[in-house]
Amino acid sequence: MAVGARLLMAVFGSALASAGAQSASRPNIIYIMSDDHAAHAISAYGSRVNQTPNIDRLAREGALLTNVFATNSICTPCRAAILTGQYSHVNGVTMFNRFDSNRLTVARLLQQGGYYTGIIGKWHLGSDPQGFDTWNILPGQGSYWNPIFYSAASETTYTGRYTTDVITDLGIAFIRNRPRNKPFFLMLHHKAPHRNWQPDSAHAAHFHDRWIPEPETFWDDYQTRTDALHENEQRISRNITNSDLKLEPPPGLTPAERSAWLNTSPDSVVVEHDGKPVTLKGDELTRWKYQRYMQDYLATVQSVDDNIGRLLAYLDSAGLARNTIVIYTSDQGFFLGDHGLFDKRFMYEESLRMPFLVRWPGRIKPGIKIDAMALNVDFAPTFLDAAGLPPNAQMQGRSLLPVLRGRAPTDWRTAMYYRYYHDPGHHNTRQHYGIRTMTHKLIYFGRKISGSCTTCGTIP
Repeated sequence: MAVGARLLMAVFGSALASAGAQSASRPNIIYIMSDDHAAHAISAYGSRVNQTPNIDRLAREGALLTNVFATNSICTPCRAAILTGQYSHVNGVTMFNRFDSNRLTVARLLQQGGYYTGIIGKWHLGSDPQGFDTWNILPGQGSYWNPIFYSAASETTYTGRYTTDVITDLGIAFIRNRPRNKPFFLMLHHKAPHRNWQPDSAHAAHFHDRWIPEPETFWDDYQTRTDALHENEQRISRNITNSDLKLEPPPGLTPAERSAWLNTSPDSVVVEHDGKPVTLKGDELTRWKYQRYMQDYLATVQSVDDNIGRLLAYLDSAGLARNTIVIYTSDQGFFLGDHGLFDKRFMYEESLRMPFLVRWPGRIKPGIKIDAMALNVDFAPTFLDAAGLPPNAQMQGRSLLPVLRGRAPTDWRTAMYYRYYHDPGHHNTRQHYGIRTMTHKLIYFGRKISGSCTTCGTIP
């Protein structure tokens, strides 16, 4: 062999070895995000209503963060904040407006830094994903059954399939088929447990006869609370619909009448009790609505938990667990009957707080709880830091790695800013903004309706 050829092969082989070593040393990152999964529906967070053994595994083998908050508790803005590391007023997505995919995102930076990148599941940003080598997304909210997925090249309908299972299958396929000379970054975004909470038959059966305890604030009468809360339309008592409750419309309705009926909240329901029909009204009906809502909500959560177990088992069998960061979170919190509510948006704790569990073997001490305050704008800088890439000046969040390693900087935040823009928006939720410290919260409703504009108090 000629000297020149041997030299070329030596250089080329050295480059390949270097790339392989770099790939082996840089962690893979799997970011799992469900939609509207409240932290208090995770047993690792002390849930009184369900058990989530596979999500809990991440807490046992990694870290659980107790004070992670959304900066704007609604789906589309949260997703934009996570991708960009920027607050809504900076990234341009304050409500349901279209995300400009030409913006700088963590996916672009990881891709440029040598990562194989993918997003699978719910995107909900109105534009095609950019910065991803592979994407396979639901249109809009997507559907629980027979889902359609769009990629850059095709549209596929998964007839007879349940969306949570399909998303997990596609995520495992992404990992299995990845190029082996690069670390990977996968955003695996579940639709569940978003409204209207349609479980598969096995999980529905699991919760069918389950009695779910009501939260302490279920019968909150709002006597000391802002008028904005009095005017909201996300109450279980009067805003949960026939569709949410899976009630069957009467026969003979026109399509328009059927749609109107499904979107109406019933003021009475006939149920069977001891083999006899019983008509429920008033408080009895409200209690029944809560049970139906929570049974379906928790059944969809259980499917997510089971599928996380499938994914973790695959990482184990493929020998990838040791060098893969696995994160589980939700795009925001959710009301599970707290204050009599069932949605999000308000800057109350149940809506504001996000679950956040992360496992990184050998780098994050297993079984630790971290109380330092973290925000969704911190996620992108954290991914970059874990990948060994420099911070980006356009991002407003900070890397959580020092916090996760038990060495929080002395200047770490002790307060956070929140802003909800959609007024009156869905559920007649008024725009507001506020500040939360580690002990107190102040919320300001910018449009005075009647009575007081602010609420404040200590954090329970």
